[in-house]
Amino acid sequence: MSIQVAINEDNKENASENEEKKTPIFTVELLKLIKEAQQQHGLRHNDYQRYRGYCSRRIRRLRKVMHLQQGDRRNFRKKNITEANLIDERAVYIPLMLAERAWSYAMQLRVEANTEPRKKFHLVSRLRKAASYALQLQKLCELDKFDARTQLETQAYVAWCEGMLQFELQDWKPAIENLKKAQMIYEKLASALNEEDAILYRNRYEELEPSLRFCAYNIGNETDVNQLLHLRNQAQGDLLVTLDTLMAQTRDSLSEVSWRNRTVPVKNTRVRTFLLANRDFDAMLDKCTTLAEKSDSLEQHLMDCKDAMLAIREDIKTEQKLDGVSTAVASSLQYLHTYLSFIRLERSIQRNLLLIESALENESNKQGTLGSKKLQDITRLYEILIQNILEEQQLPGLEDDTEFQENLNIKAKAYKAFRCYYIGQSLSTLHRWKDTMAMYERALLHASSVINQVNGDLKSRLSHLVNIIESSKYCAHAQSVLEQDNEEELNSLKNTKLLKLPLTKRLDEYFEDLSILGKDPNVIKLPPEMEEVPCKPLFFDVALNHVKLPAFKKQAPSNPANKEGISGFVKGLWGWGGKK
Repeated sequence: MSIQVAINEDNKENASENEEKKTPIFTVELLKLIKEAQQQHGLRHNDYQRYRGYCSRRIRRLRKVMHLQQGDRRNFRKKNITEANLIDERAVYIPLMLAERAWSYAMQLRVEANTEPRKKFHLVSRLRKAASYALQLQKLCELDKFDARTQLETQAYVAWCEGMLQFELQDWKPAIENLKKAQMIYEKLASALNEEDAILYRNRYEELEPSLRFCAYNIGNETDVNQLLHLRNQAQGDLLVTLDTLMAQTRDSLSEVSWRNRTVPVKNTRVRTFLLANRDFDAMLDKCTTLAEKSDSLEQHLMDCKDAMLAIREDIKTEQKLDGVSTAVASSLQYLHTYLSFIRLERSIQRNLLLIESALENESNKQGTLGSKKLQDITRLYEILIQNILEEQQLPGLEDDTEFQENLNIKAKAYKAFRCYYIGQSLSTLHRWKDTMAMYERALLHASSVINQVNGDLKSRLSHLVNIIESSKYCAHAQSVLEQDNEEELNSLKNTKLLKLPLTKRLDEYFEDLSILGKDPNVIKLPPEMEEVPCKPLFFDVALNHVKLPAFKKQAPSNPANKEGISGFVKGLWGWGGKK
């Protein structure tokens, strides 16, 4: 019973681990989402009422799609967005749109307050509502389901909403603190992201400058402002540490990839997810206990790599269809596709090495030598491995990279040494010792030329291979000498037997018979021996001429009357129908 309970507990732990692994990481680009919505729905012309209507419609559509309607026409049942509702990243759009709707209403009231001063109170209440919805959004995005970039953007958005509220209340010190916090986050985000995405955050940073200068003006002394900000930074040191940690996670979220002295942006979510998995794949592979588990993990990783490459190819096709696409964007996508192709080839090489290791381990467990078929399989795997290296050398964009090409040439020579060794092993099973020794010499030549230029595990394997080749070469030479002596003995015995036969009896066998050149050559035996021949039936065909056939008596003619039958009888009975 205790064993069953332990098994159930282990199963629950494994299930929980699998659930944690399957937990999705959402990325919500808040500032980009807000700016696109504002530019497309009225704020290009400062039409805040139109934008407020768009936010209301968007909230209604989101609640309907995610089945979060707040009752029907008769009854109202409030439904807040909680962690249980976060099955999709669109759930956080609801508090975001609520905050944007309240803010746009406040901006509309600010314009109307110029002629109706009482609306300023309503304006402040709307800004408070926007700040409260922004705090709800921040609590949702602090969950583990969202990445560091989303958390940073929500912190900046909350600080901006609270700063705008305090700015309207003329509470200048808290306002300058919150606006400066938002500006600092946007500045750090701009430094962490690629050039195309950083423009949006730099523009936001510049938009906050007039408000900060106005707050500083109302505070009065510039030194007091600097001292205030300095004291705030000291008081909230934990916040800055948290900010730096989130920034480090944002840089690690692979919004861009640096490879071979070039940096390209990564916008596709599928590609970004694969690159994050590839970064931690080696550590995960070390946790696998058996070679079979490692091989299965590599197979699945290669399938994910192919899916990522397919996503990049689709992006390239989409960009080619669009007019006015910059060559820099197209070049970045092509270079990213080259990088993914390189990862696929490297993982294929790693998988082939695991298959070779598995084959050798199985034979060592059987405590036997490798058979001819197994040696051919290992040789074929090394052939595929070398072909993968040749494909890496032909990747577009890397033809002029001298260092890259040289490293691949060194790896190719190292693996050619292993291939030649196993070809020699395969030839030794066929007792082709001269060819075996030739392949050993070639393997030794390849290994000696690159053993000082490689590092790590490959260098140790090459050193071990050199030692094995030395011993195998002498063994092959000894076997060759022994078989040559045996072959000479067999040939001498065979020649002795053939000398007794005449030349006509041994035309299919060649050897140097000097007796043929003498005075009494043994060419043919005279007289020849009598041999039985088959009978020829043609000699007995003339006997038919002397065969007497039996005589047949001529058959007597039958009576014509009898032939006529009943008709002849009737003709003679009545006198008609007879002969005239």
